[in-house]
Amino acid sequence: MKFRKASALALATVMAASLMVGCGSKKEEAASSDAAAADGGKQTVTLWATGSENVNQIYETLIEEFNNNSQYADQYQVELKFMLSGTGTQALTDMLVAASKAGQKDTDYDVVDLSGDDLSKIVAQMGEEQLVKLDAAKIPNAAGVTAKSSIAADYVQPFRGTTVVLAYDSEAVANPPQTLADLEQWMKDNPGRFAYNQPGTGGAGDSFARTTVYNLIDDPTAITSADESWMEKWDPGFAKLAELNEYMYQSGGSHVYPAKNQGTLDLLNQGDIDMCPNWADMILSQRANGEIKDTIKITQLTDYPLTGSFQTLCIPTFGSHEDGAYAFIDFMLSKEAQTILVHDMAAIPLIDASGIDMTGYEDVADLDTSKFRIMSIGDLGTSFNERWDNEIATIG
Repeated sequence: MKFRKASALALATVMAASLMVGCGSKKEEAASSDAAAADGGKQTVTLWATGSENVNQIYETLIEEFNNNSQYADQYQVELKFMLSGTGTQALTDMLVAASKAGQKDTDYDVVDLSGDDLSKIVAQMGEEQLVKLDAAKIPNAAGVTAKSSIAADYVQPFRGTTVVLAYDSEAVANPPQTLADLEQWMKDNPGRFAYNQPGTGGAGDSFARTTVYNLIDDPTAITSADESWMEKWDPGFAKLAELNEYMYQSGGSHVYPAKNQGTLDLLNQGDIDMCPNWADMILSQRANGEIKDTIKITQLTDYPLTGSFQTLCIPTFGSHEDGAYAFIDFMLSKEAQTILVHDMAAIPLIDASGIDMTGYEDVADLDTSKFRIMSIGDLGTSFNERWDNEIATIG
């Protein structure tokens, strides 16, 4: 069976149909059985994921490797249902919660890619018990993985890491800031040469804004809580963001916050700014492909690093193919899959990197996942972004 990349329209149709008739209907089960028979008796396992187009593309490569060359290739065939972020379609998290609350069984939610706020949201709304408590014996490749999710740790398996870092042009910045105080002083000394994207349009700007606010909340548990009471503690942080507005990038006489992570990276690459927060994997993959200047480097703050995340895989209890889901999770922690993630996505490997060719990705090896600050505030993220839009974006 060949993997087919669905168009946005086709994907919306699939999702609408799944909501009307419920995943795992008899008709779908029959179609799944026919597909398995066409693949020589292989069990078809459905993977659900969401994100940007580069995530979709990497999954195409990974699934092709799993289906054709992995140790599980003679038993299972993975099929991807990918939801492109920002298309206006119903969120994957909402679909999962709806299926759980409706008491659906034997659906095609076999294995799901989740992290951060999405994971926090489904745990808050349907409970971690709606996910299979993972059996380590069925994921042998996870034996050397030390990364743990801050949410539902026994129910999800991290398979790649990423973090927001400071990206800077080394031709303009000889000595990048090492601490939060250094960064703030650098902004004041270089007004207009720093930018972060609108938080609601991309995770890098979101990380910078949230980190600024939550650094001024004394309780470290706040950054992994969706409790609305934390909103009362946001005032000092938003006051700091308003203060920093004065030193942000300007265009046409007004301070400008670009849209999307790519927006700030484009400004950096064009020389309009000298520094910005951005995703490590985004910077390093574009640099490796020659899409941005090789003078663009990355650094982490030593005292208050910007937030990172572990992308995780989980198995809903209302899926249909638990054994196949375990097989795919185990594959994602294999040397072959982790090498693809490094080379095609500049992802931070979670297995021992000594067995992976890191040529050209040495910066990745220097990123220590044990020092990640993981933030997941669930639905509070929406309220946070609305407040930023109302109070910071309007300053001008």
